[in-house]
Amino acid sequence: MTDRRLPPTSGVTGRFAPSTTGRAHLGTLLAALLCWLDARSRGGRILLRMEDLDPERCRPEYAGQMQDDLLWLGLDFDAVVLQSDLRAAHERALDQLAAEGHLYPCSCSRAEVRAHGLPAPDGGWRYPGTCRARPLPMRGWRVCEEAIRLRLPRGFVDVPDESGLPIGHDPAALFGDPVVRRRDGAMAYHLAASVDDASAGVTHVVRGRDLATTTPTQVRVQEALGLPRPVYRHHLLLLEEQGGKLAKLHGSADASQLRSALSPPELCGHLAHSAGLRAEPLPTVPGELLVSFSWDRVRGDDRVAHWDGRTLSLSEPA
Repeated sequence: MTDRRLPPTSGVTGRFAPSTTGRAHLGTLLAALLCWLDARSRGGRILLRMEDLDPERCRPEYAGQMQDDLLWLGLDFDAVVLQSDLRAAHERALDQLAAEGHLYPCSCSRAEVRAHGLPAPDGGWRYPGTCRARPLPMRGWRVCEEAIRLRLPRGFVDVPDESGLPIGHDPAALFGDPVVRRRDGAMAYHLAASVDDASAGVTHVVRGRDLATTTPTQVRVQEALGLPRPVYRHHLLLLEEQGGKLAKLHGSADASQLRSALSPPELCGHLAHSAGLRAEPLPTVPGELLVSFSWDRVRGDDRVAHWDGRTLSLSEPA
């Protein structure tokens, strides 16, 4: 971990937590800029947490490239941490959940879950509770070679969102019990993110609204562990031309391409324009945007990004 320990002027702590599965892309950079502007405009700290727990997709070099790309854009962070360095805290959380009887082993494959045909709001499949009655092994979750799930109580979770987006739902009914430790031993997203936010004192979570459906599940994890709930805000997305989320897996322009064609102020100007913070995509830097930043000026609707390898333009979704 590197930590510059900049003195905060308020009790606000934000975080930007990208997965290290590839280079930053346009959507990554917009999300990072909005996180940074939110925390700095409140006089708070902002942390950069590299979510590198997936052994199949995460690569160490991507973490370094991500940090370099964000610094190149003009974003500074008060602390940088690899999520994989925080495993001891994740294990303590599993110990607590196991001691309170909330965990169980699950042998169901993804294909078996999909075969039940219960769609979930995020495009995946709801876990039907097949293994819910099974106990952990006598020697505990550490010796279990199967996935570990968390038993969720039924009931609506009301989560106010600063954007006004209605994100509350019953996660047990819509998604089923989440995996908290994977079959391969890796800690799962809901557990790790909840524990890490609390450990770092995160008070405000700003992220794209594609992650809004995960929030009630994370609130349930926080409740089970007795952790504080941060304030949430979910913002607009940049989309590919076919209408899907702008993401690395869909072939969208990554930072290496963007950096070869645009200067940091030029790209920052395009990002500010896409969010509604500037009427035109004129060159700017994050510090200049901070002077007049307000969420009232950030547009609520998504934008479509068009990149031809040299120029970037944005349009309304069809």
